[in-house]
Amino acid sequence: MRIMRATVALIILAVLAWGGIELGRRLDGRWQAPGDWWGAHATESHYGEEVREWSAFYDLPFPYLMALIQLESGGKKPAGKRFEKHVFEKLQELQEEQRMTFENLTPSHLDGASQEAIRNLATSWGPFQLMGYKCILLGVQIRDIRGQDAIRSGVDWINQTYGDRLREGQYRDAFHLHNTGKPYPKEGPPSTYHPDYVERGLRFMEEYAEAESFRDSTDAL
Repeated sequence: MRIMRATVALIILAVLAWGGIELGRRLDGRWQAPGDWWGAHATESHYGEEVREWSAFYDLPFPYLMALIQLESGGKKPAGKRFEKHVFEKLQELQEEQRMTFENLTPSHLDGASQEAIRNLATSWGPFQLMGYKCILLGVQIRDIRGQDAIRSGVDWINQTYGDRLREGQYRDAFHLHNTGKPYPKEGPPSTYHPDYVERGLRFMEEYAEAESFRDSTDAL
């Protein structure tokens, strides 16, 4: 009988805990899918302190960088990778001089590169899921955008490519630029890999900003 009562009590406690989590997801009338809720916790746990450091160093908005990590990698550590076949084909064309430029690259950048090296350049890495070839602009190795230096390198790349837009508050353009290389279209739908990528990013930003404001207020007590 005691075992049965203890079991029932544990079940009730579990239900109450689950209910509290669900209530948290619905604050202000907004629904967060479980993946989003856990993604936010993982992003803060794995990357929060580093992002605070480098966002301050480069004068970039902390909530944007956190939202971007959650969008791109779900806050996982290690973040994983994603091979992009269409980028691989373009880099092959560049190496073979079938095209003379690809973003900031020229054929000379790929002179002597093996197929495996080009494959790595055509793969996205790290918490920001930067394409491997972005390391050429930064003057670093792929290991720097996927390893222990991934946050600093990623924030550096963001600062160099569209940091001014962020400092001007052009967040919709910034999310679209990161995912597609182009600002948010003035007409028509976005061209991001997922149609609500930008809207989710803006929502995540708002949530990180609220959480950071609460954190600052409690630290001040």
